[in-house]
Amino acid sequence: MPEPKLLYLSQADVAAVGLSMAEIITALEQMFREKGEGRVEMPPKPGIHPMPDAFIHAMPAYIPALKSAGIKWVSGYPENYKRGLPYINGLLILNDPETGIPLAVMDCVWITAKRTGAATAVAAKYLARPDSEVVGILGCGVQGRSNLEALQVLFPIKRVLAYDINPDAQRRYVQEMSEQFGLEVIPVQEPQQAVIGCDIVVTAGPILKVPHATIKPGWFEAGAFASLVDFDSYWHPDAMHEADKFCTDDVPQLEHYREIGYFQDIPPIYAELSDLVTGRKPGRQSPEERTMTANLGLALDDMATAPLIYRRAVELGLGTWLPL
Repeated sequence: MPEPKLLYLSQADVAAVGLSMAEIITALEQMFREKGEGRVEMPPKPGIHPMPDAFIHAMPAYIPALKSAGIKWVSGYPENYKRGLPYINGLLILNDPETGIPLAVMDCVWITAKRTGAATAVAAKYLARPDSEVVGILGCGVQGRSNLEALQVLFPIKRVLAYDINPDAQRRYVQEMSEQFGLEVIPVQEPQQAVIGCDIVVTAGPILKVPHATIKPGWFEAGAFASLVDFDSYWHPDAMHEADKFCTDDVPQLEHYREIGYFQDIPPIYAELSDLVTGRKPGRQSPEERTMTANLGLALDDMATAPLIYRRAVELGLGTWLPL
């Protein structure tokens, strides 16, 4: 009997695999279809909160169709930038569903960034106008980058209006995104300039229990789509209530967050993304609708992505094998 061993993949190893955003979007859309058909397992994620607005969460999930089972142990500390550390950190363990034996331990920072952007793109496929060209990004960090990367895979993006309270972060974002995607990326000085006139709006600041509610009523254009990566932190409740359809990636999880103090004044939930992907509920039905999703970030997102990384890493000979 061969000695069990697992593959350790550092953050550099995970990135070196070269998994494309288009592949991740496809995997997540398949996962949401499986979720909509009731063919996945994802218990509520438990967590601890050692610091204000910080979290460390355990995120297990099983997707039989993708032969994927495992757990992500992830932290989010909004004050980490003051120490020169990233907001999100953590590890993911991928298990063999047939034996339960751990197959791999991998850094989850790259995965978390990319799959979150991919989830926005899946939602936008069903909720945004297909001819959307102008994107407003509020928060020029990791998620501001990955969400734009994902959206430009599916939409004919031409112009990006980027806002951040940190001028240096905004400057770096404008330079990097314009060079990477060949888009017109324009820095704006006021948050409303990244909302008014935009076809798609992404708010990607830190997740806060008490929203700063920067986006005011009247800014969110008719026909626009918004992705609330930072929960409702950026949005005034009256601005959110202007949405005709308010969606999320998982209703029970959102209700759990509401019980512990988040999402205290949001519109009625129209649908989960799985309802849209399976066709149980229609997405956008007119060019004038205002649509919105507050994706919470699911363990299923990670477990849709991790096996692709593992298999590609094995093929490429990346990572370090360790005995169990």
